[in-house]
Amino acid sequence: MLQYIIRRVLIAIPVLLGITLINFLIIKLAPGNPVDMFINPNTPKELLDTKKELLGLNDPFFLQYFKWLLNLLQGQLGYSFSTYAPVTVMIGERLGPTLLLASASLVVGLAIAIPVGVLSAIRQNTKFDYLMTGLSFIGTSIPQFFLGLGLIYIFAIQFRLLPTGGMTTLGGSGGAWDLIRHMIMPVFVLGIVIAGKKVRYVRASMLDVLQQDYLRTAQAKGLHPFIVTNKHALRNALIPIITVVGMEIPLLLGGSVLIEQIFQWPGIGQLTIQSILSRDYPTLMGLNLVAAFIVLVTNLFTDIFYSAADPRITYS
Repeated sequence: MLQYIIRRVLIAIPVLLGITLINFLIIKLAPGNPVDMFINPNTPKELLDTKKELLGLNDPFFLQYFKWLLNLLQGQLGYSFSTYAPVTVMIGERLGPTLLLASASLVVGLAIAIPVGVLSAIRQNTKFDYLMTGLSFIGTSIPQFFLGLGLIYIFAIQFRLLPTGGMTTLGGSGGAWDLIRHMIMPVFVLGIVIAGKKVRYVRASMLDVLQQDYLRTAQAKGLHPFIVTNKHALRNALIPIITVVGMEIPLLLGGSVLIEQIFQWPGIGQLTIQSILSRDYPTLMGLNLVAAFIVLVTNLFTDIFYSAADPRITYS
């Protein structure tokens, strides 16, 4: 297993470099530049050219990329064109809230999807199965922005039970309860979307396992249905579930961009929108690097969880 992990890490290095190169090219091909975005149109052209030269925007593409790559090898991601703050500091301040929101949403989504999917498989073609399947389609089909705005209108504006957005109450004392109140609506939106998609995966995987001969043998031996379902069936059904959950984590971070903007959550999603609008190249490259790193790490841990769920899977 250790040799497999080392090999995967070594393979991930050139993959990560290739991703950064493609991202850098796409960012540079986008119209506009930071100087034109922030300087008054009446500013003399000589001053604009001087500013572009200071920021290195006049350098050839590959020279700009290698300068960025050299800073990366030194543990730096440069400075933001809009705030002039270190990119590592800006991302570090925003990464924690995003990971908190994403992890809480994933836990809520799986806490709903796994038991509901298992029960739907056990009670196949019953009213409960049809109801849960229908609700899962609804949860998947509702646009996140529509559900988020609807919750804000109902619970924040009409009934004034929850804050409209942010992470803490301005001028408040803060605390865990204040944080939870701000997390309820964005976590609910992301959790419902995750649960809606994963219920059908869990149900299909359980139905496939429940038809296996060894489960019929376990039932014929007189084992308790709870043991048959949770110890034998569910564990063997985890392989496809682990796959879709591993694929969900990067998608969840990408989906949080919209939710963070709606609920004004101070995470990397909101920072991404701000960086795109201001053409902040160093910050965008840093965010893309973090996203690529998370994807590669998630894929590695997914493979490790395969062997933990099924001892028959080994890596040499």
